[in-house]
Amino acid sequence: MDHPTFRQLAHSMADLIADYWEGVESYPVLSQVKPGDVLAGLPKSAPQQGEHSDSNPQQFWNAISADLANIIMPGITHWQHPHFYAFFSANVSAPAVLADMLSSGLGVQGMLWATSPACTELEQRMLDWLGEAIGLPESFLFRSQGKGGGVIAGTASESTLIALLAARERARKSGITAPLTVYASNQAHSSVLKAALIAGIASSSSDNSAVRMIDVDGECRMKTDALRAAMREDISAGRSPCLVVGTVGTTGVTAVDPIGEMVFAINSLGAEHHPWLHVDAAHSGAACICPEMRWMLDGIEGVDSFCFNPHKWLLANFDCGCLWVRDRTHVLGALSVTPEYLRNAASEAGAVVDYRDWQIPLGRRFRSLKLWFVMRAYGVEGLRAYIREHVRLAMLFESLVREDARFEIVAPRTVNLVCLRLREGGDAANRALMDRINGSGKAYLTHTALPRTHATAPGALILRVAISGAQTRERHVRELWEMLRR
Repeated sequence: MDHPTFRQLAHSMADLIADYWEGVESYPVLSQVKPGDVLAGLPKSAPQQGEHSDSNPQQFWNAISADLANIIMPGITHWQHPHFYAFFSANVSAPAVLADMLSSGLGVQGMLWATSPACTELEQRMLDWLGEAIGLPESFLFRSQGKGGGVIAGTASESTLIALLAARERARKSGITAPLTVYASNQAHSSVLKAALIAGIASSSSDNSAVRMIDVDGECRMKTDALRAAMREDISAGRSPCLVVGTVGTTGVTAVDPIGEMVFAINSLGAEHHPWLHVDAAHSGAACICPEMRWMLDGIEGVDSFCFNPHKWLLANFDCGCLWVRDRTHVLGALSVTPEYLRNAASEAGAVVDYRDWQIPLGRRFRSLKLWFVMRAYGVEGLRAYIREHVRLAMLFESLVREDARFEIVAPRTVNLVCLRLREGGDAANRALMDRINGSGKAYLTHTALPRTHATAPGALILRVAISGAQTRERHVRELWEMLRR
């Protein structure tokens, strides 16, 4: 494909994306296809002859755009739809999409500083910009000239695995030979257990001796007295606490574990036993760009690592998960492997950061361009306004729910997630309501089940409404309420 043809087709693709954004509200939010429908529309084998022709480049575009419309789009669940309230959003923004285009066009492989200095050094600066913007202590930033710093991983799940590998490395360097144990609340993300499986600490998904799921209180926050008791019990049994994961914004109800109390519980074990404390703020961490939301980070100065995903609620597009550590030594010790073909003068001198040593894969894309474009386009104040508007809309929706006696709010709203259920009819009625909404194609909700210790609705199925779409406005929130109310 010659450059003039690429230019022409790239303009066509930009038009397609812009048209999609403008018309996304016309699609059913949840894909309506049945299993196998997309497969049935695709040939079983690749074409032997390419469809692109320099003499008629439009022919290829016409063919591919027709299949996009007829095969792919019906199988899309529209995460950018203003009535997408499921899970947590995966926001996009025009500046970030432009940055992704540039990253793809440059084709940078940023495994080493030497393979593209700009890829590495822009990422360092962006982690400092963003870390400062959300209120992280200076010790987590590169500019402190200490041992701290950050990296853009794929997701918070990957960051949790990196934290666990660093924790295991620190334990081994300390001479610990006892079996290692991981701790998180029973509302923590499943990636904690998955990380323990990958790292070989847990033998199976039901290995309750290696991964301790700590009870939560009536508001779904980890009970720190239960954490302390579990760690001491394991020490007495000949195990060694390795990693504690605190969650700032649980997936179920955005509960916030008391980080400061967790720091105190860990310190109470004494110097001989000091597990790594990692904070997973995958979704809610974005809100900390607003100073009034930083209560969620109380005690952060005492943790070892912290992560959140700008691709969820800060307009940076998937995938962009940011991880910061206070001491990179253990991350590098766990992940650094240097074959001869990667050796170079800058790395050997220790003068640069080589991000291959901060992550699971060797290769990496130029992800920091997304943060750079987004933060320059909107500025910190613009991003604060974006977050605050979603929080305002969540407060509005919550107030509407409270006005209808048929519904109840079942968990405190910490940021932009509202958790509700019908008072009558039990789980069956709530599931039927959710299925009716989702089946209509007009909105998309997901559910969770509350822990058995929950204060008002133990064990109950509840509906989650996460208000964080880039195109979601007040009229959409009111429309959703009218759907639920009817």
